[in-house]
Amino acid sequence: MILSSAERKGDARERLLARLLDAFEEALPAPEVSLREIAARAGTSHALLRYHFGSLPGVLAAMLKAQRSRDNEALFETARQGTFDDFVMAIWRAYTRPEQLSRVRGFFHVVGLAAYSPEEFREFIDSLDDLTKMLASLAEHEGLDAKEALTLAGVTIAAIRGLLLQEALTPTGHSEDAVALILRMNKG
Repeated sequence: MILSSAERKGDARERLLARLLDAFEEALPAPEVSLREIAARAGTSHALLRYHFGSLPGVLAAMLKAQRSRDNEALFETARQGTFDDFVMAIWRAYTRPEQLSRVRGFFHVVGLAAYSPEEFREFIDSLDDLTKMLASLAEHEGLDAKEALTLAGVTIAAIRGLLLQEALTPTGHSEDAVALILRMNKG
């Protein structure tokens, strides 16, 4: 089987992304780190990073998308076995672990850039609804109609992201009580 140049480029991009993820493990490079520094840590060249990802924000967006996808696979297992509330608490616990702080900060950095240049970050932006869709599915399973379930899920994810942003800006150690309050407000 002969691969097209686009398929070969896609395979090379995926292999390079895997190297980046291995090099940084759970963390995400800080936005002030150069492509050269990232390339050195991953054992590649900054030219390859630029070719496959375009820029430092492109590298961060690709890494975040891949990390979130991996995290969400584990979270979806929780969703299959639990309730809407269980899933919300699992999301909160997953993203408030101390080792997640660089990724949470990186998430908001990339989201901010995407707000100014959505077409440059389309793949990343399109990946942001995955948790909302799963929450909506759980809400429907628990008796809400599709439209109401999607609204509830969207508001819940927005509230969690707001708390995560607040935590990234001024770490106060929000407890699960804040998330429990969001869940109670959703029911009221």
